[in-house]
Amino acid sequence: AQDVLVAMKWPKQITPDYVAQMIRAEKNVGRALEIFNSATGEYPNGFKHNENTFGLMIGRLAAAGQFFAAESLLYKMTHDNIRCPEDIFVTMCKAYGKAHKTFEALRTFRRMEEFNCKPTEKSYIAIFGVLVKENHLKLAFEFHTHMKKLGIGPNLATCNILLKALCKNPKNLDRAIRVFREMPSKGIDPDSYSYNTLIDGLCKNEKVAQAVKLLKEMESCGCAPDVVTYSTLIHGLSISGNVDGALKLLQHMSANDVPPNVVTYTTVMTALCNAGRSLEALRFLEKMASKGQNPNMHTYSTLITGFCKEGKIQDASEMFDQMKLRGWKPDAPLYEKLITGLCAEKKPQEAASLLDEMTLNGVVPNTATRHLHEKMHNAVVQGLCKEGGNLNRAFQVYLNMLNIGICHSLDTLNLMVDRFSKRGDVDKVDRIVSDILANGLVPDDSTWTAIVRGFWTKTKVRERIICGLKISDGIERDLVSWTAMIVGYAQNGFVEKALESFKKLQWVGVNPEVTTFASILPVCANMGALDQGIDTYQIIIENGSLSLSPSPSWTCTASVQEKCWLLL
Repeated sequence: AQDVLVAMKWPKQITPDYVAQMIRAEKNVGRALEIFNSATGEYPNGFKHNENTFGLMIGRLAAAGQFFAAESLLYKMTHDNIRCPEDIFVTMCKAYGKAHKTFEALRTFRRMEEFNCKPTEKSYIAIFGVLVKENHLKLAFEFHTHMKKLGIGPNLATCNILLKALCKNPKNLDRAIRVFREMPSKGIDPDSYSYNTLIDGLCKNEKVAQAVKLLKEMESCGCAPDVVTYSTLIHGLSISGNVDGALKLLQHMSANDVPPNVVTYTTVMTALCNAGRSLEALRFLEKMASKGQNPNMHTYSTLITGFCKEGKIQDASEMFDQMKLRGWKPDAPLYEKLITGLCAEKKPQEAASLLDEMTLNGVVPNTATRHLHEKMHNAVVQGLCKEGGNLNRAFQVYLNMLNIGICHSLDTLNLMVDRFSKRGDVDKVDRIVSDILANGLVPDDSTWTAIVRGFWTKTKVRERIICGLKISDGIERDLVSWTAMIVGYAQNGFVEKALESFKKLQWVGVNPEVTTFASILPVCANMGALDQGIDTYQIIIENGSLSLSPSPSWTCTASVQEKCWLLL
């Protein structure tokens, strides 16, 4: 506090007005409170705060969310025998409402009389507004009924709040219209807020035609529409699919000397982008610049999303860069749009670089964005795994997903297993399969098929067997997978393993075909495994798997029979 005093150079005599001026000038609420306290500390016998300085300081604290300190000053006012005016309580109630502390606002309202302050219409209207704004509609209607019993209203303020409450529920829209129509008979002329509230309610409930009529009525009654009126109606026309109607209203707005703002322009641009007219929307960005309007994050996001939907990835990337140059930081939804767009255009390398940038910029998964991170990471890995991609880069992204706790889709895992299996990269496949199992997932048939097909075409027999042993007996592989495994064992001289797999194939209920037998019998014949070959041949006969009639499998069948005769 002493530092503050030195910096302020207090005069010999101070007044409440002077202290209030110093409190207003100090932007930091903590230092403002020091000034407030130091005034009485410097002049303990000569200066006392009044309603004005107390009210000002309480308002500053409440606006900053420092409610405990604000209420402490309220009690100090009582202790110092200073009257607590109603405006202080209204300020406190509104601050609680803004902080979404509705019931604290009600508590403050109900305690007013403890401070010898009887609430008037002003306080009731403030609480009614807080209840409606925070969507406590049932309580708001009950409170409004109580107000009427006390003889408060109707007036313009209460009618406008009531309109807002009624328009929040589609079932009450007709009642809102009745309240609006009854206002003149009660001596209350609707203002622009009244019209805007009802127009917004009509648009949100797909009654845009009625909203347009209300705009015309508004103009004819001499109640000038403002930028909110036009922006609301333009949005209503846009979401109803009437983009050209929205554009005409924008022209009408300018003709009436109501300049569009960022919200208006962005609303029109969103409508155009949703209609596949993103290049037309881009012209409005240029118009905004010529009018001195600065685009916001939503403006850029709208254009980037529109370009991506239309496959104009180059335009989207340029807009993305322009946005960053203007100082806007992309968020997860925006990165997701551009990254998945790049992947769709078969540009996974650029998408992967954007993933790196996103991480460096601190855009990390949270509860709300985790699904977006999963979508874009999986898209990048799949893109890098496809033809012309970069498998090593894909594996790096895969590892990064593990590090930040992002889930891989089964399609991503299967694609990685397939590509690394075909490349013969046992270590990476082993890592991927181990991760699948460690996460409590069960690889499906396509995973095992990729593993077996990939590795049995290579020469590292020991690694093939290791991989083969990883395949759980509990998995019901399809015939292709079984055959691929049996072929692999048989062709590499592991007859016992091939026959063991052949028996397991029957145990799990997979019916062998002639191709399966054709892979075993030649090996049995060539390696002198007569007993095993004859047993296998007997199974063939019992199953009726060999057809002697001409068919596409005739050549294979004949080959099998030839080998069987060699065994016999």
